[in-house]
Amino acid sequence: MMMALVKGAASLSAALLLLGGCAATTVDAYRGQKPTLDLRTYFDGTVDAWGIFQDRSGKVVKRFQVRIEASWDGDTGTLDEHFQYSDGSTSRRVWTITRIGEHSYTGTASDVVGTARGEAFGNALRWQYVLELDVDGKSYEVDFDDWMYLIDERVMLNRSVMSKFGITLGEVTLSFIKRPREG
Repeated sequence: MMMALVKGAASLSAALLLLGGCAATTVDAYRGQKPTLDLRTYFDGTVDAWGIFQDRSGKVVKRFQVRIEASWDGDTGTLDEHFQYSDGSTSRRVWTITRIGEHSYTGTASDVVGTARGEAFGNALRWQYVLELDVDGKSYEVDFDDWMYLIDERVMLNRSVMSKFGITLGEVTLSFIKRPREG
């Protein structure tokens, strides 16, 4: 009887450890990390980025470069993104970002369904939104879960998971480099 209780407790402990390992990280976990990410400071001026899109098998199916012209008027920012893809195609997205609290942001763009929501703590930002993607003449609404990490005053890394109905479709990885101000 005692052995059965010990085995049962061990099984329960193992299950709880596994469940704890599956718990999602919150952006608040980065509260003490430096340097502190302030979107108004980082996305002010020109930022260049290079990225890849990987399908769910991990295969890189598209490479791209982005030039972002960013400016702020108080707590409202404009990020004008110009994409150049490895297949020669181009696109543009213009974000309007609003700081709505000490750690909170919202954003809109023409191909974003509804409003994007973001939280920033320490050196990290979690940005979540639904993007309308055109694929082979069809339009799909895809969930994006972006995590951005400020490395230093010029470099930021971004990892995005794209999903639909909770199923991962692929990942986007970006490296941002802020251009120094001239003058």
